[in-house]
Amino acid sequence: MINKNDFKNMQQELADYDSQRELLIKKSRDVLKLSKQVIYAVHRGELKEALVLIEKIEKEKLELEKITKHSTRLFSEGSLKIAVQEYVEALLYYHAVKDKKLPTHIQLKVKSNHYLLGLCDLTGEIVRKAVYLAGKDKFDEVVKFKDLVDIIYGELLKFDFREPELRRKFDSVKYDLKKLEDLVLDLKLKGKL
Repeated sequence: MINKNDFKNMQQELADYDSQRELLIKKSRDVLKLSKQVIYAVHRGELKEALVLIEKIEKEKLELEKITKHSTRLFSEGSLKIAVQEYVEALLYYHAVKDKKLPTHIQLKVKSNHYLLGLCDLTGEIVRKAVYLAGKDKFDEVVKFKDLVDIIYGELLKFDFREPELRRKFDSVKYDLKKLEDLVLDLKLKGKL
């Protein structure tokens, strides 16, 4: 009546998928942890340490890519999405501080939606950096970071975001820009600029 071999094959297929999914989740956690360490190192001004961490994170990201080749379903796992957007945020933050230039999604070898999610998260780190810089009397750098967020916001305005998470994160960019504009205005009113 039924083909038992077909059921055995399906059982094996699901077991293989679950095994790869568990591996993907673990590797995603590794990428996430390293991403946070990169951001923290950049906040502390330890760019050499951040670069060492970036080299590690690149290796971990390659491992993630190998795992996702086992099944296209793995690419839509939430843990992968979060890990890649954190990776993007970390690398964008590093380059924003070090090079004053953001790499493209092509240079980072990530999909557009992952890049945009990480880019939206980046602005929160820039606000933290600007507040830190204001406390160190580096007011011109505060203005440069405010201008960067302004440019990011202007580019993001050109999109018609449908995905709820991306739309929510995009809205946070507007609030981050407002915080930076208020900080710059406050510095001007105090005669610091």
